[in-house]
Amino acid sequence: MATMDSLEDLLKDEIKDIYDAEKQLTRALPKLIKAATAADLKKALANHLKETDGHIARLEQVFELMQMPVRGKKCEGMQHLIAEGSEMIRECEEDGTRDALIIAAAQKCEHYEICSYGTIRVWANLLNHTDVGSIFEDTLEEEKTADLKLTNIAESFVNEEAAEEGRGRETKRVSARPRRAAAADRKR
Repeated sequence: MATMDSLEDLLKDEIKDIYDAEKQLTRALPKLIKAATAADLKKALANHLKETDGHIARLEQVFELMQMPVRGKKCEGMQHLIAEGSEMIRECEEDGTRDALIIAAAQKCEHYEICSYGTIRVWANLLNHTDVGSIFEDTLEEEKTADLKLTNIAESFVNEEAAEEGRGRETKRVSARPRRAAAADRKR
C-alpha cells in the first residue's frame, strides 16, 4: 500500500478511487435504467450513463497529464452505495416507489461523486495542476446537473406517485382490520 505523506499522494489516490467509482457506475446504471418505469427517469439515467463514459475518458486524460498509469483503486464507498441501492430496489414491488428509490440511490452516488470531484479539484489547483483542476470542474458541474435533474423528476411526479401507492396500501390495511375483527367476534 502506498503511503499518504503529501497532498500530491492524496490527490493521486483519490483519482484512482473516483476512476473505479465511475467504472462501477457504468455497470450499475444499466440495471437502474432497466428497473425504472418512469420515462423521464429512464432518459435521465441513460443520459448520465453517456456522461459517465465521458467522465472515464476525462479521468484517463488526467492519468496521462499526471504521468500515472491508468489504474483504479477499489472504491469501497461506491461499491457499498451501489450494493445498498440494489438490495432495496430488489425488495420493492411498487413501480412508483421503486422509481423514488432509484432516484434516492442514484443521488447518493451523485453526492459521493460531487464530494470527490470537488475535493480533488481543489487539491489539483492548490498543487498547480490547474489543467487537471479544470477537467475536474467540468465533471463536477455535470454531476451537479445530473443531481438536479433527478431532484426535479422526483419532485415533479415520482415522489407523489410513490406516496399515492403507500396511501392506497394503508387504506387497504385499515379497511381489512375491521373485517378481520368482525370475523373474530363472530367466532367467539
